[in-house]
Amino acid sequence: MSFPPPGTPGPSAAAPPSGLPGPGGTGSVGGFFQPEFIAPKRRLGAREFDFSRQVAVMAIVNRTPDSFFDRGRTFALRAAVDAVLAAAADGADWIDIGGVPFGPGPEVTEAEELDRVIPVVEAVRAASDVVISVDTYRTGVARAAIDAGADVINDTSGLQDDALASLVAASDAALVITHSLASPPRTPHPRPVYQDVAGEIAVFLAARAAKAVSLGVPPERIIIDPGHDLNKNTRHTLELCRRLHEITAIGYPTLAAVSNKDFIGETLDLPGGLRLPGTLAAVVLSIVQGARIVRVHDVPAAVSAVRLTEAVLGWREPVYTRHNV
Repeated sequence: MSFPPPGTPGPSAAAPPSGLPGPGGTGSVGGFFQPEFIAPKRRLGAREFDFSRQVAVMAIVNRTPDSFFDRGRTFALRAAVDAVLAAAADGADWIDIGGVPFGPGPEVTEAEELDRVIPVVEAVRAASDVVISVDTYRTGVARAAIDAGADVINDTSGLQDDALASLVAASDAALVITHSLASPPRTPHPRPVYQDVAGEIAVFLAARAAKAVSLGVPPERIIIDPGHDLNKNTRHTLELCRRLHEITAIGYPTLAAVSNKDFIGETLDLPGGLRLPGTLAAVVLSIVQGARIVRVHDVPAAVSAVRLTEAVLGWREPVYTRHNV
């Protein structure tokens, strides 16, 4: 499939939620796509962002024994807390803490998830003002995470539980809504089929965002994530990468979670430990199509790639200029 011009909606592009700006944007930033954001200036916890000219780097810290990337390296509490603080020191704006993998696997009870996640949130909140999100679809875990100091709930189920949105609405937290087909969460969804992958995802996300608004979540506290590789095969995700501007044009800040995923490995024939260059390429391609949060494992490399991209787009000054001066 050819890559349509920036700003071109797909055949199934979603109508905007009632009363909100319609999907769209301009190609006016160096020829790159610039979405028309719903509330581009946002405060997440103690930090402020202007997503019209800024990209947030989100570091991944999974307190699970079976993470696809680190295979339990940060499962121990001290290891998880140290990893979070190291990521913040390396320039991460935001840390995403997870206690349950997205995909099918051994059952993790709510009590187990709470035991994995909440001590990390408490320890990090006491030591840093970095933005903390908790990757969960359970309302009970989300409630405890917010009480412990989390600033964002990252719901990879696609908002299957209305109570989760109502909980976020009653707090100061923000909500990430991710495209997912698995229902209930963590159940197999083999061989997913899409007629128009980017268009269908855009419809889903706009509808779920509208649902969150109807349940009281302010639009300025909603973030969307198209879910690269989640219930999608490699060809689906590559097409989503080509057409990501159709998602960012919805207007909510878009999170691109592309780090070390299988679409990179299958495209380049590389195992997990060798996917960093492909990850950085996907990160930059996502930013120039309007993504404003990037979720990554290798923080120093991602921070360098993101800050250089911001400088090329004219949003950031060089630290110094000596060359040919």
